[in-house]
Amino acid sequence: MYTGMSIFQSPTPSICVDRGLALHKMIRLLVLGLGGEAYLNFMGNEFGHPEWIDFPRPENGWSHHHCRRRWDLAEDDLLRYKFFQAFDELMNACENRFQWLPSEHQYVTVKSNEDKVIAFERGDAFFVFNF
Repeated sequence: MYTGMSIFQSPTPSICVDRGLALHKMIRLLVLGLGGEAYLNFMGNEFGHPEWIDFPRPENGWSHHHCRRRWDLAEDDLLRYKFFQAFDELMNACENRFQWLPSEHQYVTVKSNEDKVIAFERGDAFFVFNF
C-alpha cells in the first residue's frame, strides 16, 4: 500500500499490488454481505489509506504526525486509491438498491476451506467468493 499505487508506476501492472487491491475489495464486500445489520468502515480504511491513525498520547510523545487523514490520495487521478473509493461507493449503492442488510434471510450455502470458496444468501442477494 506504500508503493506501486501510481497508475503509471510501470508499463505492466504489478501482480502483487493488483492482487492486494482485489483481496481488499473482496474482504470489504464479504464483510458487507455477511456482517450484521450495518457496515462499519474503520478509520484509515476508507480507500486503502496507507497510514495508520495515531492520536497524540504519552507513548508517541504527544506527536500529531499520524493524527491526520490523507483525503488527497483518493482525489488524485494518478493514484489507484481512487479505485477503492469508487468501489466503496458502488458497493454501498448496491446495498441501497437491494437492501440485504435489514433482511432476516441469511444462509451460507457453501463454505470450503480446501477450495477457498464461500457462497451465501442474504436477503434476495446471492454472493459467491472464490479466494
